[in-house]
This record gives sequence, structure tokens and C-alpha cells, in this order.
Amino acid sequence: MAEWHLATAYEIIADTVGDQPALICDNVIRTWTEYDDRASRIAGILTEHGVAAGAKVGIYLHNCNEYQEVHHGINKLRGCPVNINYRYKEEELVYLLNNADAEAVVYQSTYAERIETIRGQVDNLKCLIQLADDSDTPLIPGAIDFEEAISTARPMARIERKADDLYMLYTGGTTGMPKGVMYDNGMQCMGLARFSQFHGLEVSETMEDLPDNIIRLQTDVGLPRGLVCCPLMHGTGMWVGSIATQLAGGAAITVKHLGLKPDELWMEAQQHRATMLTIVGDAFARPMLGSLNEAHDRGKPYDISSIKLIISSGVMWSQDVKEGLLKHNDMTLIDAMGSTEGSMGSSISTRESAATTAKFEPDENMKVFNENNKPVEPGSGEIGMIATQGSMIGYYKDPKKTAQTVREIDGERYIFPGDFATIEADGGVTLLGRGSMCINTAGEKVFPEEVEEVIKKHSGTEDCLVVGVPDSRFGERVVSVVSRSASYTVSDASLLDHCHEHLAGYKVPKNVLFVDQVQRAPNGKADYKWAKSTALHMLEISE
Repeated sequence: MAEWHLATAYEIIADTVGDQPALICDNVIRTWTEYDDRASRIAGILTEHGVAAGAKVGIYLHNCNEYQEVHHGINKLRGCPVNINYRYKEEELVYLLNNADAEAVVYQSTYAERIETIRGQVDNLKCLIQLADDSDTPLIPGAIDFEEAISTARPMARIERKADDLYMLYTGGTTGMPKGVMYDNGMQCMGLARFSQFHGLEVSETMEDLPDNIIRLQTDVGLPRGLVCCPLMHGTGMWVGSIATQLAGGAAITVKHLGLKPDELWMEAQQHRATMLTIVGDAFARPMLGSLNEAHDRGKPYDISSIKLIISSGVMWSQDVKEGLLKHNDMTLIDAMGSTEGSMGSSISTRESAATTAKFEPDENMKVFNENNKPVEPGSGEIGMIATQGSMIGYYKDPKKTAQTVREIDGERYIFPGDFATIEADGGVTLLGRGSMCINTAGEKVFPEEVEEVIKKHSGTEDCLVVGVPDSRFGERVVSVVSRSASYTVSDASLLDHCHEHLAGYKVPKNVLFVDQVQRAPNGKADYKWAKSTALHMLEISE
């Protein structure tokens, strides 16, 4: 019996539905047979250049079919894919590649000059593979041309793999340099295969169950097509958008360009009959809802009737935005509470019932502990830290951070991603936010997400981030950095009045600072470092 492993599972799927689409990008469609063959050739190229089992290989690409082919190819040789944030500059790039012990990098031509600049500072590089793009940047000396190499490469033969092969995802977090979160490849594969039940796939107890379950799904309702709206370089895009869809025998749809273009996403969903969209909270959902509304008002609505499911993770997804989306199509919206470190819970919205913002049903193995490592009592109002019994092993080469995050309580192993919450009387979880961003003002704790949610409910705001800045009287004071809606001129006074209606006085911002655009990471997550720097500059405060 084969052990759970992402590469082995994909090979089984390719043998089962080889003629079906696996990858769709810019109207280039790769079948499962083509997908697996190209990944085998990538594995062969890497192997020829001394990259062996256990090696780490960086993926420095935008969303595209090739990103997923490379990811699969690295897993095939029992290597470990390393996701690279395409916003990283030289210093961050050198740190990540050395921290990961990367032996190869697959990058696109746009970043060729950056790779050329830093290659001498990376300790273990054996191979550079360059994917041509619209930049027309020439191949740097010593690098391999991606498509040329694939056209002549010998596919690596299939091999047996181990469930405990290392799999990693690098996360930037809210502070500090990126950290590699470690998992067993097999545990990650099995967990994401179970996640595929949202597509209608029966839970596979072993990989031998996959073929029958996928054929049954294909016969009953058809194989899924998941449009990945967020970057593959982050967990939500790669795991939920791509892998969970493909483990159901489906196709991952991507678009290459950077930046959120809602109209293009809806056109892709319409053209390729997407059954699922993967987004990251309001940062994606709010502008995408605006696009749907505008198309409807023009009398040319998008045909999104094929979409049965939208899944979000990582950023607050407001109830009013969910309700707005549901007016356009009868579908299920899943708001997954989780992080790179582990899954914690979810809320489900339909036309019959849209879930309240930040309210979640906890996973079976999730708990909320107070500072004395005691479970928070439901309905007590006590704030505690969320703990989950996920598959994370620890942080790569960071035992100190691992010890802070992975702890044992009463003989049970728990992972503490850093999120705070309360438990309601009915057992539901109210997410408050990350403790690292908590603002301490006059002895009171203020979680930025709660204040941001209230401000974004005002029709005059487009986006908002809330931070704490030094204050001689309160220690820290609450400050909001806000972008206005294009069709609305809102004043700081009206926003503050709005906040006073919905928040305790100590949570209301002392300053409202307007900017043209609130900056976020490519996956939609808050850039609090930028927000704080902006607030300090605009208020002329020295930290």
C-alpha cells in the first residue's frame, strides 16, 4: 500500500483521469497526463544537476501552469518546494534561500537580474532554471531555459516515496524575516484530500481509494474547476485553491498578471465554468462584489451560475459582503479560520443564512486556553489564545520559535498560531485577532481587526488598517489608516461618530488618517508594518 504523498497522489490521479484538464492559464490547458509528464521532466532536469531527495528548491514565479508543474516535479524527486514571495528584494531573497538551504531556483525572466545579483551570496546553488515571460530578459549566464530543457529532458521514472518527506511553506508573518513552517508531506496530502470533500469527493482513507472516489465524483457531478484568485506563493492559493481541487481530480485555473482585477477574474470564471473560487477575505471579496454589482447595473451580468463554492482564509470576510455575493448566485461561502501553522474552524454561509463576521464553528481538535493553560469557559467572556492539533512539525532551523508555538498541555500536543478569541455560550468562536498586533491603550487591549471591521462597514470607506502608535498619556493610542470609497467623500468626524455607535470608547481611533490606497500583501493580508510607518510619518511621531 502506497504511503500518502502529494506526488504519488497526483500520479494516481493522472492514471485515472489523464485526459481531463488539470491546469488552465491564459487559455493554455494541460491535461493530467501532460501535467504529470512535464513535472517528471522537471524532476529529471533537477536530478541531472545534482538535486536529490531532501533538497529544497525555490519557486520564484507568478501564478501560472508552470508554478504547479514545478511544485509537482520537486515533490516527485522527494524534494521540498520553497515558495518565494515575488515582492522580496535582494536582502530578503538571500535570507530565505540560505535559510532554506535551497539548491536550485526556478524563476521567471522578470526577476533574472535580481537572481544574477544575489546568486553569489547563496551558499548551495547547483541549478538555476529561467522561465521566459513578457519581460524579454535574456537568459542569465549558466541558467537553463525552462521550455527548451523540458522539450529535450528525459522524464524521471516514478519512485516510491515516504510520507515523512519534508514539506514546507514559508510565511512572512507580521514581523521579522520569513519562517519555514514544516510538515510531513503525507500528512499534508491526507489533510488536503479530506478538504476536497467540499468539492463533493468522498473522504479517501487510503490513496488506493482515490481512483474510485474521483470516478464517482466525475460521474455524479463532474470534476471541479477551481479559480485561484490569490497567489500560489501563499498557503491559501496553493493548498486550498490548487492542491485541494486537484486532489479531487479537478483543474486549477490561474491568471498570470499581478494585482487584483475583478472583472478579469469573473470573465475567467465564466469562460472556464469554474465551480469554486479561492479568495482572501474582504481584500478580494469587496472589490469582486463591486465588479458584479457594476456588471449587473450595466445590464450585462456575468454568468457565474457554475460557481457552487467560494472559500476564503486568512483575512476577515464581512457578513454584508457575503450577503451581497449571495444575491448574485446561489452558492456556499466557506470562511476558513486558519493560518500556515494550522486550521482552527470555519463558518458557512448560504442564501438562507449568512454567517456573522468573525464568528466560527471550531474544528474538533481546536481549543482556546487562557494564560494559565486552562480552557476558556464558554460564555465567560474571557479572552484566550487559540490552539489547534494540526500537522505542523515546527519552524525550520528555529527551535526557539518552535518551542513558543508547539507546546504540550496535559499530555496533548497543541499548536498556537498566535490568534486570540473568546468562546460564546453556544460553543462558537469569536476571533479577535493576532496578539502580536494587539494595542495596549491605558491598560485596555484593542484588537485591530475588530476596529477595522466597524470602519469598513461605513459606506464611505474602501479599506482600513488599525495600528497603535506611542502616546505619552495612554502608552499607545489607536490610529486608523483609511482609504475612501471612490464615490463617497467621508470625513474623519463622521467616521468617528460611526465608531462611537459600535465600539467601546477606548477602542475608537484617536486619529483617522486618509490615504489613497491601503497597502496589503499580494495575498490580501494586512501590511501592518506599512500602516504603522505611514501613521508615524503622517503624525510626525518618532517610535
